[in-house]
Amino acid sequence: MASMYFIALVAPNEINDEVLIWKQLIKDRFGSVVALRSPAHITLVPPFWMDQPLEKQLQTVISNFSLQQNPFDVTLRDFGAFKPRVIYVDVLENNSLRMLHDRLLQLLNTFPIEKEDRPFHPHVTIATRDLHKKSFRDAWEVFKEKKYDAPWLVNSISLLKHNQKNWDVIFTSRFPN
Repeated sequence: MASMYFIALVAPNEINDEVLIWKQLIKDRFGSVVALRSPAHITLVPPFWMDQPLEKQLQTVISNFSLQQNPFDVTLRDFGAFKPRVIYVDVLENNSLRMLHDRLLQLLNTFPIEKEDRPFHPHVTIATRDLHKKSFRDAWEVFKEKKYDAPWLVNSISLLKHNQKNWDVIFTSRFPN
């Protein structure tokens, strides 16, 4: 049986708590709830379907990959949007993050998962596909001038699995240092 997964950098608890406040505000004021179904994260490999028996094999691949990585800093700064439905916390351009993403995709080329063609645009989503187009403008007014700055030491990669309602972190592999 197939399940839905994605691979991400899951934010530390302090950042997740801050992002959760914004996700809740979006829910309360604009009725958008989908972003509440996962922890704050930067997606490395977007959702894909995979047969469950391959789950342990993918965890091993992620674990071996993470052992070759070094921790690095990313900075979350202010907000951005993919109009007309998505609002997110922006991630400053970061060569270490881009290289990690590229190396992971290259490694997964041999794995039987469908890859996506969209360019990599790291961000932390606070409102997504269920934000109605008519509400987007009002929601974006709340965030477009809002300031935010949070450094984050990236030192692990996580595999998340959909449980028919939410996304659960089912495996996290730490970098060695």
